[in-house]
Amino acid sequence: MTASWACAPTRWPWHLETDQLTIEPLHQQMIPDVIALMELGEPFITARTYSDYWLYATLFSSTCPVAIIDGQVVGTVIAFRSQDDPSEVYVQDVMTHPDHRRRGITRRLMARVLERAREMGCGRIFLTSEPHNQAAHRAWVALGFGSVSGDRTVDGVPVITDFKGPGKTRAVYELTIARSPGTVE
Repeated sequence: MTASWACAPTRWPWHLETDQLTIEPLHQQMIPDVIALMELGEPFITARTYSDYWLYATLFSSTCPVAIIDGQVVGTVIAFRSQDDPSEVYVQDVMTHPDHRRRGITRRLMARVLERAREMGCGRIFLTSEPHNQAAHRAWVALGFGSVSGDRTVDGVPVITDFKGPGKTRAVYELTIARSPGTVE
């Protein structure tokens, strides 16, 4: 599927402020707050180590936006441009604080990832989800992601057995990135 929720490229500066929401790239000083946020995502998200987030903040900050309201980290996306296939961006984790859900924070964070992917000339964003995570399934479909065909279905969602290794069956979603008007190939 092609992105419909952010059709026109936005012209935001990387530091985005709307209302009381600020979106910034992941910085090292944010790491403890990001880890605390990720810990709220159990059982579907597992917080990684400080050194993992240091790596993300140091090498991948342009695809790891963080949402802040009143000085509090309320959401983040951890995403990477593939080194093996630079036309792809993989979204590893998406988390919005439970007290701030259903306010468009995930949509704004993912719009920033989409914008950055377009700037880098990428053609696809993809991500995986636990098969039983119905909230994630609804979010990805609402954002225009399509389910990748699987080898079976779980709760009506196509899944790929062992996609992320033995016993790591996942639903896989993808979004094709349309070229921006005026883009030169």
